[in-house]
Amino acid sequence: MLAIRLPEDIEARLENLAKRTGRSKTFYAREAILEYLEDMEDLYLAEQVVRRLDSGEEQSHPLEEVEARLGLAD
Repeated sequence: MLAIRLPEDIEARLENLAKRTGRSKTFYAREAILEYLEDMEDLYLAEQVVRRLDSGEEQSHPLEEVEARLGLAD
């Protein structure tokens, strides 16, 4: 369970959206949190890959090279 306090202007926007769409404020808060979490997880994963690339622990390969190895090149 999570309880949050929102500034009045954001609370009003959320209330207005919920009324206009017939959805609950909780629905929109949950959706916003899920989207933010997905974005943050993607960001942290990308940062880890960049660190591994920078340290030489991982390598990248051009798309053309991968396609050629897989026999997908035109």
